[in-house]
Amino acid sequence: MKHKLSRPLLYHIIFESNTRYGKLFDIILLWIIAASVLIAMVDSISGLNESTYNLLSGAEWVFTILFTLEYITRIYVHPKPANYIFSFWGIIDLIAVFPAYLSLFIYGYNYLLVVRLLRLLRVFRVLRMVRFSKEANTLLRALKASLYKIGIFFLSVLCIVVILGTLLYVIEGPENGFSNIFQSIYWAIITITTVGYGDIVPQTVAGKFISSVAMIIGYAIIAVPTGIVTVEMARTAETTRKCQKCGHHNPPASQFCNKCGEQLPDKE
Repeated sequence: MKHKLSRPLLYHIIFESNTRYGKLFDIILLWIIAASVLIAMVDSISGLNESTYNLLSGAEWVFTILFTLEYITRIYVHPKPANYIFSFWGIIDLIAVFPAYLSLFIYGYNYLLVVRLLRLLRVFRVLRMVRFSKEANTLLRALKASLYKIGIFFLSVLCIVVILGTLLYVIEGPENGFSNIFQSIYWAIITITTVGYGDIVPQTVAGKFISSVAMIIGYAIIAVPTGIVTVEMARTAETTRKCQKCGHHNPPASQFCNKCGEQLPDKE
């Protein structure tokens, strides 16, 4: 039996993935997104011949038109278009097509089409990765719980790089590349993070000694944020009460699951 493509039916196909055609639509969309991003990346390779460049450019515009039509269709079939337009996914969908049209006026903006990768996050909806969603919520709770500790840590690191940068500015001076304190702070940051581009290098013995201290400090502080978040994750897992029926994590004082209403087991 043939089904008329009414707006409600199109809405369920485009916005929902719990139906056969809705899941098929999302899977096809994900493959198209991946192909469009790959073409944008290949297009950035220098030395391509003109025919290849024209082929890639044509394919890029085909994808852009498809995504534009999809975006317009989403607005058309949504019961409340404004809710979709200003939602997270609505903004991402708009950003996915905007760089292509912007490149008509400003060269190079077409490479920003790689932001379409954000649309691949829809795979979580397609595959119904509820388990991963719950683990992500656990991580989010741990990050929120450790926010102040991490903030104090970064403030301490900021003080360290300012002090080290100022010391190197005084010791080395402009003649060795440390032209101002901001430039010296930049050196301190790349040294502590063990990146060390080599564009600014201390020449004096005192400067090299401070550089060695900065690198040791860098190795010492790398593990601090990881340790803070790990402890909070363990504490979060211990303090929440997991529902045996749906697996939802509830506050410690909960007697019933906030999601499914199942009675929680007694604390040991």
